[in-house]
Amino acid sequence: MPLLWHRMDPRPLILAYYDAFNRADWKAMLALLSEDVVHEINQGGTEVGREAFGAFLAHMERCYEERLEDLVVMADPEGRRCAAEFVVVGKYLRTDGAFPEARGQGYRLPAGAFLGVADGRINRVATVYNVKDWVRQVEVGA
Repeated sequence: MPLLWHRMDPRPLILAYYDAFNRADWKAMLALLSEDVVHEINQGGTEVGREAFGAFLAHMERCYEERLEDLVVMADPEGRRCAAEFVVVGKYLRTDGAFPEARGQGYRLPAGAFLGVADGRINRVATVYNVKDWVRQVEVGA
């Protein structure tokens, strides 16, 4: 028997979110998030709220120029939990905290994310990637 979706298929929502990311359309990205979105920052803390997520995006825009390639989105049958796998292709524009000095280095980094969906909006974003690999790439100027 084929698997049937019990709720809305969240994959178009997730694809729209990442499409907005690739266009650097932060307003469109934020519109797809719930007001109380939980953002679990890779190897960092957790922030709650669309406003905090917007501040995070502004910081990222200052320090990095990124686009995502080879995007694959998966979802559970209930339409509440999703995962995305992709490759981040970026340029390190401005030194970010204690990370190595930025000199416009390029990088290519496999990454993924776990996302939650409720009431037609994304209510959780947890992005995962290997920070040590990223540091190695920007230190050698990959």
